Amino acid sequence: MPEEAFTNKPIVWSIAGSDSGGGAGIQADLLTFADLGCHGCTAITANTAQNTCAVDSINAVSIDVLQAQLQALQTDLFPAAIKVGLLANARQVLAVAEFLRALRQVKPVPVIYDPVAVASSGAGLTEEGIAAPVLEQLLPLCDLVTPNRYELEWLSQTAPAGAAALIGAARQLQSRGCGAVLVTGGHTQLRPGEIADLLWDGDKADWLIGRAVPGNNTHGTGCTLSSAIAACRALGYPLRDACVLGKAYVQRGLRLANSDRIGAGAGPVGHCGWPLELRDFPEVLLPGEDRSAAYGLVGDVSTQTFVQGFAMPDSTELGLYPVVDSVDWLQRLAEQGVRTLQLRIKHPGGDLRAQVARAVDIGKRHQLRLFINDYWQLAIECGAYGVHLGQGDLKTADLAAIQAAGLRLGISTHGFYELLLAYRYRPSYLALGAVYATGTKDMSGQLQGPQKLARMVALLPDYPLVAIGGINLQRVAEVAASGVGSIAVVSAITGAEDYVQAVADLRTALEGAVPAASATGLPC
Repeated sequence: MPEEAFTNKPIVWSIAGSDSGGGAGIQADLLTFADLGCHGCTAITANTAQNTCAVDSINAVSIDVLQAQLQALQTDLFPAAIKVGLLANARQVLAVAEFLRALRQVKPVPVIYDPVAVASSGAGLTEEGIAAPVLEQLLPLCDLVTPNRYELEWLSQTAPAGAAALIGAARQLQSRGCGAVLVTGGHTQLRPGEIADLLWDGDKADWLIGRAVPGNNTHGTGCTLSSAIAACRALGYPLRDACVLGKAYVQRGLRLANSDRIGAGAGPVGHCGWPLELRDFPEVLLPGEDRSAAYGLVGDVSTQTFVQGFAMPDSTELGLYPVVDSVDWLQRLAEQGVRTLQLRIKHPGGDLRAQVARAVDIGKRHQLRLFINDYWQLAIECGAYGVHLGQGDLKTADLAAIQAAGLRLGISTHGFYELLLAYRYRPSYLALGAVYATGTKDMSGQLQGPQKLARMVALLPDYPLVAIGGINLQRVAEVAASGVGSIAVVSAITGAEDYVQAVADLRTALEGAVPAASATGLPC
């Protein structure tokens, strides 16, 4: 692993109980933080006497001891994210809430709360009467709460049975002031063989669906999930990306765990490194799927038919991919032998159809892989090679019509969640961005950088992928090292003093770049 992987590690705190059996609590949290490239710190709330079979006792630390730990960490090891787990009594809930409230005045820090109340063995882990202070004092300070079904029932004071009831309970809990709720699905299978987590953020519900993994290595899955999400938030991933990465990390741990001889009960979930295989990542449930009814999406506002599988380009590596805003630029670059192009007309006039028709004609004469941005109706009408859509367009475009017309489809993505969502459609290619800051639009909240890019590319090594966003001649080699097969540029060509030379230089740099052997050695 390169030297930079060991430097500048984000600091993540775990405010939780100690599991003397080593499978859950702060022990699982610290293993997870280290696995994902973070430095873990702890404020222990309780020392439990437990093993793989039972919890024999819970010994809560005093408020003075808990506060001393938190204050010591704050003065020297300020967190990039905080995971909160077992809080043994109401006094601890109030003390942690008070501390987090004061910390927020110094600097906002993502807080992930795993409302541990019942061990997987069935043993109660907290004193009676903590639900009220949790709801009133702690929840409004949390960015995400990760209850399982029983913890959701405990906090919402409902008994949700079925998908619609789970969504309703998650909505109710989120309305108490937390940023979002992720209901873990390990205790409920709404469809046989599927483990689905429900994410509700106040705007929409997402079902993140994974496959059930046979085996008994399940101890500490809830702790590991919440600490993995906290680590990913510390690493700069937005909430939805952090949730799908956390779920993939746990899925990998369930699949690869080798704990059969660790104790007589449930063995600990594995801590097996960064998830780099698509099979560990969840499917994002999409409108119109046959299984939507099982997940409570009957009567969803979307009436779009779910379609999957679009015509593929003649190569998985599309090479240099300029994005231009006029047919004149399209003609110039076609004459330079550029094969893959996108026409993105930002300010269409009254002759938009004529522009698209002319562009399609140029594409056919020069045998281009020409994608028309946004205007899918005109692309179909004029017989274009393909169309490129953004995430918002997926809700309004007639994907079935695009598929039936035989057009290739490219989809923009900004992170792991959108990548997984777009991949469900099996488009002709996926665009991954923004890699760097760009002058064409503000993508500051969705920058990937070369490290995140490489991890996304690793999931789909044989799929047409396009890197886009702020890429210039000096950055081509770094981007190409991710293994991505195509690089989109905008101002690197259209803003160059000599566009002919710019095309030649970019081609040379792209062809001479050496892809990295794998993404496993990259810092998180």
